[in-house]
Amino acid sequence: MPRDALPLADRIAGLNARYRHHSATSVVDHALGDADTGRVALVSSFGAESVVLLHMVAMVEPATPVLFVETGMLFPETLAYQHEVAAHLGLRDLRIIRATPVRVAAHDPEGLLHRTDPDACCALRKTEPLDRALGPFDAWITGRKRFQSGSRAELSFFEAEETGRIKINPLAHWAPQDVADYMINNRLPRHPLVARGYPSIGCAPCTTPVATGEDPRAGRWRGSDKDECGIHFVDGKMVRGPLRAAS
Repeated sequence: MPRDALPLADRIAGLNARYRHHSATSVVDHALGDADTGRVALVSSFGAESVVLLHMVAMVEPATPVLFVETGMLFPETLAYQHEVAAHLGLRDLRIIRATPVRVAAHDPEGLLHRTDPDACCALRKTEPLDRALGPFDAWITGRKRFQSGSRAELSFFEAEETGRIKINPLAHWAPQDVADYMINNRLPRHPLVARGYPSIGCAPCTTPVATGEDPRAGRWRGSDKDECGIHFVDGKMVRGPLRAAS
């Protein structure tokens, strides 16, 4: 039966059943060629742990499209690390994704939106451009893991999005030590900010160092109840997707 003939929920259920006992590397290897996933891209922040998935994908197919959202507010160290890792791994299709200048000028002309409405800032600078960049793809690979926050506690290898795309989470079941071991065993370069107390790295204005004993994501949007990027509110409900066009 053709892939598109099956409802998305059925394809997700089939993929999760098929790869239920597979390792992360096996999920990456097979998902990049599985007819049920279709055209796949890797979305990477080039953050603290991003090099793990980048390495897995590069070992299978270095020409896999890698989408990097450059929000215009990233740490200089992240931008330098992106160049270093891309060269180290031989990534052949790295795509730098940015918000359109017109949208930024209309919604955040002074670059201060993150202070008053961080959800709207994430939507403008990350979600909108990422949604556009993902347009040609049927599925995308993320580095999300169950241990990262309560909202990810039931994460599966494959998820359905309202857009009709599939989200692939090869590291869903990994523990922090699994990440550390993989990086050590494969001699992968580390983000320079990790050694300075940043176990989770986002945009510079919204990321602070984490003290010993704190949750690794405690430095993201510190002091607010926000714990995810790429989300915002429409009519009082948290949704994922582009902002409404300005009226």
